[in-house]
Formats: sequence, structure tokens, C-alpha cells
Amino acid sequence: MTLLIKGGTVVNADFTLRADVLIDGDKITAVGPDLDAPTGAEVLDAGGALVMPGGIDPHTHMELPFMGTVASEDFFSGTTAGAVGGTTMIIDFVIPSPRQDVMEAYHTWRGWAQKAATDYSFHVAITWWDESVKAAMGTLTRDHGVNSFKHFMAYKGAIMCDDEVLVNSFTRARDLGAICTVHAENGELVAHLQKELLAKGITGPEGHPQSRPTAVEGEAADRAIRIAQVLNVPLYIVHNSCIESLQAITRARNDGQRVFGEVLAGHLLVDDSVYRHPDWDVAAHHVMSPPFRPKANQEALWRGLQAGMLQTTATDHCCFCTPQKRMGHNNFTQIPNGTGGVEDRMHVLWHHGVNTGRLTPSEFVAITSANAAKIFNIYPRKGVVAVGADADVVIWDPARQRTISKNTHHQNIDYNIFEGMTVTGVNTTTISQGRVVYHDGDIRTVRGAGRYVNRPTFPSYFDAVKRVAEVNAPSAVDRMGV
Repeated sequence: MTLLIKGGTVVNADFTLRADVLIDGDKITAVGPDLDAPTGAEVLDAGGALVMPGGIDPHTHMELPFMGTVASEDFFSGTTAGAVGGTTMIIDFVIPSPRQDVMEAYHTWRGWAQKAATDYSFHVAITWWDESVKAAMGTLTRDHGVNSFKHFMAYKGAIMCDDEVLVNSFTRARDLGAICTVHAENGELVAHLQKELLAKGITGPEGHPQSRPTAVEGEAADRAIRIAQVLNVPLYIVHNSCIESLQAITRARNDGQRVFGEVLAGHLLVDDSVYRHPDWDVAAHHVMSPPFRPKANQEALWRGLQAGMLQTTATDHCCFCTPQKRMGHNNFTQIPNGTGGVEDRMHVLWHHGVNTGRLTPSEFVAITSANAAKIFNIYPRKGVVAVGADADVVIWDPARQRTISKNTHHQNIDYNIFEGMTVTGVNTTTISQGRVVYHDGDIRTVRGAGRYVNRPTFPSYFDAVKRVAEVNAPSAVDRMGV
């Protein structure tokens, strides 16, 4: 298939250019003014619109078995919803159960993902440690294109990593050229506070944020950063939700440490008043970890994004419908954690970012695709509209409006945390692997068309990590006669 996108303005993270885009098969083959349409090519009119790289959501959980149930969104429905919103690739998570063989878990998730409609990849969580886990990390990086490992510092008694696991896994990842990622919350403190709140009779969703104050996130973020500093390994902190974790990242980056930060669209826009909603179901639908925070945190996170201290945006898309949320109707600790957003991320970020002047269009591209592609070492295959890149492209109408609602979204969940929000700036066409998979309301995704994307180890910033190790290599003192 050959496609020619005519008359648009190409927006990349580093430049904007009035140009046509020619796609042949699954690659971009030409970018420039006044390109001629090859014989038989389909021509898409992008006059007055922007042509941008498809979004990369680096944090989703499709079909996740969690807290006694399974997330309602599968890999086909989730990637389809993402495509409607302009996202053409997700990086999901393999999460082995405690003591589960890591490779067994990996192959299970790969099987579930075969139904994906757009491209995907996986982070792999390290939830326990022995020599078999160490060996599996080597196999995953060498043979399966995995270059990132996730560590949960929360969820005591389940998948939480203690410091010993962090040290062992961080060291192994460094040697393999993989980046470490962490969910930063102090699980010991969370468990302690949960017990105290339940003992006081606080059983509703309002107990969730009270058991996870911002300090437990800040402490864990700083601890993970310090461990990474000592071990000289790059670190990526997911879903930063508060001032304390942002401050920890800012200090580390100002000290020259290789630390990257992710922020969720929801944490930029929703505050903790939702947990006081008189409707239990509404409050429960906002239960996720870390929770939504007091208002001052949202503006701080926006500033962190503007300043480059936070580099990527994600959703932590993990859907549970109302009957699933009601599993915790008498105990907030039993409410499945998670919200949706893969369809809405790019729309709400454009509206509240670009339309307010917080972000330029090029900065929008950076935080929705290019930076994730660079950090996880798939750039310039992904995250740029350029010759040789994958033909994952969106056509964006900056003037069109859309009102977000659970009644019209394509996510497999009966609630939307952005319900009723009218956004200006809408994706009108999504191209994945050179094929139009969404156009002006017409969904054309194909079950199983998504490809698994290998991510090579040793991204470019590891060159600096290696040099730091050489400069600061430990040395002995030669004491004569001793």
C-alpha cells in the first residue's frame, strides 16, 4: 500500500515543516513539499492539519490479573481505543507472580498480546530474586528485545520489591544495558496506614489517598534514586504524582544523574476531591496508585514537564468496571486499582498543554512519543516523521472539538475520569504500519495486526554511564611493606 499525505504541516519534536509525507508499505519514504502521488497511491488531504508521529504510551496494563480479577481491557480493544486517540504503540508490563518463572510469565503475556491491533512491547517486572531470575533477565535482553525492568516498591505481601531485590536487579540490569523502572511508593508505610485507617472505621474510597500520602511516594522515589546512584544505573520513575517525587528527580538530574520521569495525563488534571464524591462508585472509579493528589501538585507537575524534569506522559491504562470496583465496597484496600485513558491522553494533553501555552506542538510530540522512543531505544524507528521511520502517523486537526464521555469512548470500561471534558484539538486519522486504522470516526483496526517491537539494549546514554564507571572505578592503595 502507498499513501500520500498532502498539504499538512509536519510536527516533530525538533522541527516543524510544511511538507507532504509519502508512505510505501510500512515505512515513510519521503517528506517534502509538493510530492507527486505515485500511480495507485491513496491520497489523504491534510490541508490545515498537523501531521505528527503516532503516540507511544509507555505505561499500560491490558488484561492484567490483579487483586482477584482481570482488567476489562484486552490487547485488541485497548490498542484499538488507543488508535482512535492517536496512539500507535504501547509498552505494557509482564508481571510475574511471586516465585513464578519469569520466562513463563513473559510467554503468557506474549500470547495474550497476539490480538493487539497496533505495535507493542513489554517491560518485565522483577517481583522476586534468585539465580533463575538473573538468568531470565539475560535471556530477555539477548533473545527477546526487552531493555527495561520494572520494580514495584508498593503492594506488600504480593509483588513488592525490598531493597535486596532492588540492588540485585539494578546491578544485573546495568550490566545488561537495560534501564530500571520503579513504581515509587513505600509499601511498608502504605500497609501500616491501611491497617490504622481500617481500625478507625474508614472503609470507603476516601481511605485510599489517606493511606498513600505524598510522603510515601517521595521517600520511595528518593530511595530508588540513591540506590541507582550508588550502582550507576539509569532509572525511570513511572507515574510521578506529587511534588515530593518531582523534587527528588529534579535534585538527581541537577546532580547529573541519569534519571527520567513519567507523568500520567490523569495526575496532571484530576485532584483528590474525587475521593470525597458522595457517590461511592464515582469515588471508587478513581482508586489508582499513586492516587490523585491535592491541586497544588498538578501545577507543579506541569512545570516539571515544561522544564524537562519529566520527559514522558502515559496513562497507566488499567480498566476495571463498576462491578469489579465494588469488590471493595466494605474495604478500600480491596478496590481494584486502576483507571482508563489510553484513548484520551493525547487529546487532553493537547487541550490543556498546547492550547494553554504550557507546551509547543513540538514539545507535545516530545512528551507523547519522541522522548519515550529515545529513552527505550526505538528512535528513530518510532517517534518521528522522517524517511526510514515506521509509518505510524496521525493527522491532527487543532481546531476540531470533541466531548469525552463513557457513552462514546471506545475503551472497555463503564466510566471515564475525563467525563464531560470538551477538548479542542482532535486526532482525525491514524496510520499504523502504513495502513489507515482510523479515519474520521471509521475504525479499521485488525485483530492481531500489531507487531511485537524489539528494543535493543545499551541506548546511547549508556555511553555516559560507562564513562562514569571508568572515571570513578574503585582502586586499592598499595602500602609498601604491609
